Amino acid sequence: MKLRSTGALAALTSAAAVAAHGHVSNIVVNGVYYEGYGSDSFPYMPNPPVVAGWTIDAKDNGFVSPDAFGTPDIICHKSATPGGAHVEVAAGDSISLQWNTWPESHHGPVIDYLARCDGDCETVDKTSLRFFKIDGPGWLSGANPGLWAADVLIQNNFTWLVRVPADLAPGNYVLRHEIIALHAAGNPNGAQAYPQCFNLKVTGAGAAQPAGVAGTALYKATDPGILYDLYRSPLPPYTVPGPALVSGLPVSVAQASSKATATGTATRPGGGGGGGSSGAPTSTTKPPSQPTTTLATTTRPTSTTAAGGGGGQGQTRWGQCGGSGYSGPTSCAEGTCTVLNPYYAQCQ
Repeated sequence: MKLRSTGALAALTSAAAVAAHGHVSNIVVNGVYYEGYGSDSFPYMPNPPVVAGWTIDAKDNGFVSPDAFGTPDIICHKSATPGGAHVEVAAGDSISLQWNTWPESHHGPVIDYLARCDGDCETVDKTSLRFFKIDGPGWLSGANPGLWAADVLIQNNFTWLVRVPADLAPGNYVLRHEIIALHAAGNPNGAQAYPQCFNLKVTGAGAAQPAGVAGTALYKATDPGILYDLYRSPLPPYTVPGPALVSGLPVSVAQASSKATATGTATRPGGGGGGGSSGAPTSTTKPPSQPTTTLATTTRPTSTTAAGGGGGQGQTRWGQCGGSGYSGPTSCAEGTCTVLNPYYAQCQ
């Protein structure tokens, strides 16, 4: 007996698929909350807010695969276009990036880049941007799969803290923030990149203008930090992909959640929009009242589950459907349950 109509089931499946991965829902600068691009909601609005976050075609919170690393999709995500506004920050400020969620199984590095815009970032040609790396931790400790930067992000309420270099020359910049999920990266084309971009106006008296590389030249599908099996034992040494970190910068600042105390509006070119205003932020992902620690622990799976049947309506596309220690749905509501390694199977 059918309990739901096909349309209703499709809607539920779509909503669950969106929840499987994530996107940056907002950023916080000096206690002021700024809304990001809602990839799972803005496309359905007749007049979505004008924000600093770039518009992307990722309603399913999906990823960019290695076979697209040489295309413009890797720059700021699929079909990305510049955000219509920017957020002002001072050189040396920290920016807290809030993800709406992130799966525990999606271990990997967290990497941040900046690229200077020749003019307004709101109208920049993304292929002209040249990105330089300002942080990029990967594997941190432990046997396979290990503790990774993405695990620390999860432990800190799905937030990541990045600092604008204190000596950076003032100007307009694109911040490119990214998680690369490695749970399936032992297979060719198995890594998953989730780039997210924001327009910034950096103030200050610095003079540094680091050299950068085009977004389409950041990674290759065969890079050792892209094609990497995090379930091998012993765990192979890991090299974070991309260009070298800007000289003199730390791999990462100490991670802690940043509580928002005011809500701001991103500024349009020419000064339209607004800054901070008193009141509580309207984020759907509420920051914790106290900063959390940078440490996290993971538990290695110990039992084996074969992909196959399962209860309920089945797992969503890109969701886990099998692997060592897994106890969730093992059938797929959409796609086929594909074994990627002994520890992870995914609906594709």
